[in-house]
Amino acid sequence: MSVKSLLLVEDNPDDIDLTLLCLKKNRIANEVTVARDGAEALDYLFCRGAYSGRDPQDLPAVILLDLNLPKLSGMEVLTQIRSDPRTQWLPVVIFTTSDEEKDLARSYSAGANSYIRKPVDLDRFNEAIHNLGLYWVLLNREPPPHAGPHAI
Repeated sequence: MSVKSLLLVEDNPDDIDLTLLCLKKNRIANEVTVARDGAEALDYLFCRGAYSGRDPQDLPAVILLDLNLPKLSGMEVLTQIRSDPRTQWLPVVIFTTSDEEKDLARSYSAGANSYIRKPVDLDRFNEAIHNLGLYWVLLNREPPPHAGPHAI
């Protein structure tokens, strides 16, 4: 079984660096692809543009998705992920600074698997990344291929 990658969708360079540092510090050795806007995230997932040569079967173990992104918002990205049969079951963790109740509700309504507010404290940020990696990379089991409401 190959080691699955992670897709980090984040436009803030400081948050990118901090997330990558915490992943390394917590020995989460999965390859991380960083998409710096919503359009790049969708290009990566759907093998378009600069990612047209990528294997469409090579999907990430989890997507860490910020909501406030240039070009396409995180909500628009999530909606497109959930609307495609190939990506509809991918685990998507909203990882954002937003503490707005409406963002939380909209994220879960659109199909997010988890919603985590980015801690501002370095130790808590590191702990959040540790727990994310532990659960989504090590403990969580993927749905079987072609899973869906009628697969039972």
